[in-house]
Formats: sequence, structure tokens, C-alpha cells
Amino acid sequence: MLKLHHISKQFDDKVVLDDINLEIGTGEIVSLLGPSGSGKTTLLNLILGLTPMDHGSIIFNDVDLTHVPMKKRGFNIVFQDYALFPNLNAYDNIVYGLRNKKGSVSEKEVQEYIDFLELKPHLKKRIGELSGGQKQRVALARTLVTNPKILLLDEPLSALDGVIKESIKQRIQSIAREFKLTTIIVTHDPEEALTLSDKILIINQGKISQFGTPQEIINRPENEFVEQFIIKQLQIKRQNIYNLFGEMYA
Repeated sequence: MLKLHHISKQFDDKVVLDDINLEIGTGEIVSLLGPSGSGKTTLLNLILGLTPMDHGSIIFNDVDLTHVPMKKRGFNIVFQDYALFPNLNAYDNIVYGLRNKKGSVSEKEVQEYIDFLELKPHLKKRIGELSGGQKQRVALARTLVTNPKILLLDEPLSALDGVIKESIKQRIQSIAREFKLTTIIVTHDPEEALTLSDKILIINQGKISQFGTPQEIINRPENEFVEQFIIKQLQIKRQNIYNLFGEMYA
């Protein structure tokens, strides 16, 4: 379990995160949802260890990671732009992170991830020859072969659409279920968060507006911001919500 206690972060005079408290269970998919500038990406970077916090603590499986450097936390991230190496083929990108971890993951395990993500036909292709969905799957495979304790995803679906987007959503859900891998996703898209996540953390101006299941947030928004952001600002149709959750938003 991941626990965040009284997390705060300030850049110059701007408070970006203000007293964030959160508990995420093993294997849960949690989306960090909010408008641009709300603090969700900063929170992701604090969990990863990329950005130091000003106040608070991060506890993972009863171990205090607050002052543990990023490389020793055992978490890993798929960035929004995938951060793949264009001069390498898909396979070399996947195993790139294992260069300094010889013996930690067997070739059989690597092949299992490749098969799981259906990448075998694309292993010899350069990154420029891959579609958006294929690049995303290569980035996921590269992260999974390092056996992360927590998987972090920064806007994983923003560059995708249609059938490809739905396919990657299903892959992410399958990864979390298959490997019991706690997964934390940054997104600005309410519909994406509602259909992908076990729980959603809605952040506004550095504060938690609501944390709960998609059904709880749709049926019982805790404040006007949540209601406006989910239902009206991004114009999610009520009928779509009814189809998703079986209960009309009241």
C-alpha cells in the first residue's frame, strides 16, 4: 500500500500542493484528475522521487521513502511522449533499462511481456516505423521488464484516439490485474478516468476536491467544482454516464 501523509509543495511563492493525504491499495488503478495547473503532475513526480517535497511523507509497504532517491524507490514511469530512442529498434528499447541490471530479469520474462503486449511482429522496427499505439506498448514493455513496484503513467492516452485508445486502456487494466501492479495515472480527461480507474483523485488548485470510485464521484459529487468539472465543463453526456454505470446522475 502507498500512503501519502500531509504532502505539500511550493515553487517560489506558488503553492502547488497543499496538505495531500491519500492511501492507494495494492493493484489499484488510481487516476489523478484535474485541470491544467492543478498539481496532478507535480504529485506524480513527488511519488516517483523526481521532485522533492517541502513537507509530508511517502510510505510504501510500511517503509518510509520520503528521503529515498528515485533510483532506489523501485517505481517507474511511462512519460507522455514515451521517451523512446529513435535510433534503436523496438526490442532494444524494451531491454534498454536492463543494461545495468544483468540477471535481474530473464530473457523468458522479457518475452512474456512482449507476448502479453503483442509486440513480437514489431521488435525489429525502428521507433519511427511504429504507430502511436505500438509506441505506447513498447514504452509499457520497457517499464514492465524492470519489475516496478508501482507503475506511473503521465497522460498515457492523450496522443491516441478511437480503437487504439480503447485497446491501450484495456492493456493498462490487464497489466494492473495480471501483475497486481499498483498503477497511478495523470489525466485531464474525466471520461478517461471514469472508464479506466478503480478510484479517482480530483485535484483543484493543489487541494483534494474528492477521492472515490467513479460511481461515488458521478452519483455523489462532494462539491460544486467536482460537479462542474465532471459533468458540465467537459460536457460528458448524461446518457453516456448512465450506460457506463447503470445509474443516471441525479
